[in-house]
Parts: sequence; C-alpha cells; structure tokens
Amino acid sequence: MDEKMTDVLGLRRKSKEIKRYVIITRVLALLVIILVAIVAIAYAISYFYDKFGSFTVKVNKYDMTRQGLTLSETPEYEKSVSVLNADIVYDMTNISGADIPKNVDMINGSHNGESYIAYTFYLINAGSDTLSYEGVMNIENVTKRIDEAIRIAVYINGEKTVYGKTKADGTGKESDCDKEFLASTIVMKNLREGLEPKGKDKYTVVIWLEGNDPECLDDLIGGTLKLSMDFTIKETT
Repeated sequence: MDEKMTDVLGLRRKSKEIKRYVIITRVLALLVIILVAIVAIAYAISYFYDKFGSFTVKVNKYDMTRQGLTLSETPEYEKSVSVLNADIVYDMTNISGADIPKNVDMINGSHNGESYIAYTFYLINAGSDTLSYEGVMNIENVTKRIDEAIRIAVYINGEKTVYGKTKADGTGKESDCDKEFLASTIVMKNLREGLEPKGKDKYTVVIWLEGNDPECLDDLIGGTLKLSMDFTIKETT
C-alpha cells in the first residue's frame, strides 16, 4: 500500500473518530441538560410545597406490603397506593366554619372551596387479616403563627370533630372546637381496631382560617401550614 493510500485511510479514520466524539459529546450534553431539568423541577416542587403548604396522607409502606393497608380517593381502588396529596388553596382568607357546606364530606378527593381545603380519602384493608391501625395528623411546618387561628375538621365515617389550638391564654379549647391540638406539632390521633378484610374507613379533612378566632389578626397574613396524616398498623392486646 502506497503512502497516499495510507494517508487517505488515516484521514478517514480520524474523520470517523471526530464524528463519534462529536456525537458522544452531544449526547452527554443532552443528558446533563435533562438531569439539571429534573433536579430543577424537583426543587421547584419542594419549594412550592414549603411555600404554600400542603396536606399529605401516608401509609407505612411496610404495612402496605405486609398486610395490604392502602389508600384511595374513591371507595374502589385499582392498585395499592401509600401516599396521597391534596390540592392547595393559594390565597386562603379567613371565613367562619359555618360557611363551609354541610355536605363537605360527601365528595371524594380534593374539593376545595375558595377559602378552605377539603379532601376526602379512604383507608382500605386490602389484605386477608383483620387489623388495627393508628392515624396521626402532624404539623410539619408552620410560619407566622398561622396555626393560632387554624381549624381542622376531621370526619371519620361521617363523624365530625373540629380541632384547634389551645386559647392564647391557656384556658382550654376555643368555643367552636370540639378538641384541642394534642401538642404543638400534633393535631390528633385515633386508634381504629378491628378493620376487617375489604373493610374501608372514609376520612374527610377540612382546613380553614377561622375569622372569629381572637388570634385571627393581620400579622398572620402570608402564613403557611403543612400537614400530614400518617397511618401505621398497631398490635393490640
């Protein structure tokens, strides 16, 4: 093979290598862009929930896998779900609890009003054993003391209980509340015994800013509240 032919083949090889390098570089650059976009979206979602608050319902994944405790926004379900998220109300203003519709617990899933959050879901025993569980509603984050005037109504199979923070002077529950928050970071707990296979409990949670609360003042404007309700199977004796 003469020198000219060798040079030609060498140039072709280099040209192919350059093209391959360019393609690989472009693919890597695209992957980096996609990765950055995913991280940015995740951060935005996290910021969104931290800024505006949220209500999340969770079942311990081990309990879901082991004994079939699952969540659903409807009485029927197609697959096991361990986490549900309620829609957010961006600019909630104070209202009276009397303004909330009487049938607020009759609609499934998110059904917010202009100034209240309403969410209905079902806790279902999709396993083969009768079980007992505990539900705990936690205050995960609060800003500008907005919890001072927040009300949370919890309907369990149609039975309504309204929770609120203890009066500012420490003398007990507000007049429109049935019970006080259990602690500064815990709204309520309930123990349910004897949920049979295929049994289901219906929950509706309604959250609003009570305008008749003496602590509902202008300095609460812009406050946020983040809640979660966690369910775990309990061994009973």
